[in-house]
Amino acid sequence: MQQTEHPQFFGRPNSIPASRRRLLGQYGVSLIELMIGIAVGLLVVAVAMGALMVSRGVTGTVGDASGIQQQAAYVLRVMGLQLRQAGSMRLNLDPGTTAAAETYLIPVAFETAISSANSMESFNPAINTLGGTDSPVSLTAGSRRYTEPVFGSSTEQALVRNCVGGPADNSPHVRLESVFALDPDPTKPGVLRCAGNGAAAQPIADNVANFQVRYIVQDNTTTPGIPTLKTVNASGVTSWGQVQAVEVCLVFYGTEAMDLPSGSNYIDCDGSTVDMSTLTGKRARRMHIAFHNVFQLRSQGLIGSVL
Repeated sequence: MQQTEHPQFFGRPNSIPASRRRLLGQYGVSLIELMIGIAVGLLVVAVAMGALMVSRGVTGTVGDASGIQQQAAYVLRVMGLQLRQAGSMRLNLDPGTTAAAETYLIPVAFETAISSANSMESFNPAINTLGGTDSPVSLTAGSRRYTEPVFGSSTEQALVRNCVGGPADNSPHVRLESVFALDPDPTKPGVLRCAGNGAAAQPIADNVANFQVRYIVQDNTTTPGIPTLKTVNASGVTSWGQVQAVEVCLVFYGTEAMDLPSGSNYIDCDGSTVDMSTLTGKRARRMHIAFHNVFQLRSQGLIGSVL
């Protein structure tokens, strides 16, 4: 069967409707238009990626600083708890030295010392309140452990604990001991540990770049009659019972590597300026922040002299 053209379009191209001619004339975009579109798209992606990287860097820096602040707050809170109760003694509500008609008239007394062959079952506030060393740096805080009536328990309980949560309620220990020091293992640099009452040392913080302790004592010899305070290292303490306060310095470093230009400094515990851009190893390209805190002892220098 022979096919014939539609009589409306046969041999008369001008007779094609305008809408049909526009449809037949759309062949797509040119190569130049395509390249311009790709270039614009890549530019948009590049700008978005740059903004994302800047945002990621700012978020990482802020998160790193926040993590350092939280870790420092925790460590100083643990140390502060032990130092503030250092030198505390048991208040004996019935020492048995005086008879009284009424219970509330019985004189009370502080138990200043208790002796035993077992060191943890002994407590002498003059020598067990505070201690420390310079090399390696360590800090020891001690206090009297005792039990007392507790609501909800038929037996007396000890409510105070050392830095590792011990000893147990049934322990015969009468002295609480908390020892803070950096881990001596060279494979674990920057780990701050705490031990006490014979328990194994446990890590309480990592990424510690420096740990220093200084002691504030009263100086009565430089100018007789005019007592002054001076700050010394552990080797400069002649009587631990005369220490009135403890100054703790900790330097923490972060976990996020960042671009640190030359001159990015922090002040170390000894007051020296450290350029963070020159550090190597685990501390390279890491944010460093130093924290100082002074803890006043409840004895205030009286233990060993008045008490």
